[in-house]
Amino acid sequence: MKIDIPFAVTAWEQAVYDTPAEGPALARATVKKAYNGALVGEGVAELLMCGQEGYIANERVTGTLDGRTGTFVIQHGGMRVGDRTMNQFGAVVPGSGTGDLATLRGDAIINHGMLSFDYTFD
Repeated sequence: MKIDIPFAVTAWEQAVYDTPAEGPALARATVKKAYNGALVGEGVAELLMCGQEGYIANERVTGTLDGRTGTFVIQHGGMRVGDRTMNQFGAVVPGSGTGDLATLRGDAIINHGMLSFDYTFD
């Protein structure tokens, strides 16, 4: 099923861990989100960022999706390409689901307050 699920960022804690003389700084951030829509719950993501050029994240989501309750992990990220647009990617980590979401599979793109989710249950 393909759906878009809105979310709000509820907390963002970021720290730079590498500032080279040349090139982009590297940083870590913990980001908390509140999902509201077909998915109701919260996410906590740990991001590794390379300036404004790219990031990679693991996000554990806890909530209810289509009446099913549990948790799952999304690995997602993005990297800027030549024209400055963000090439994004993401997926539910197989085997990361718990409870009623144990068999959840799918692709997930996180972009400006929206989770674009194409998912299924095995």
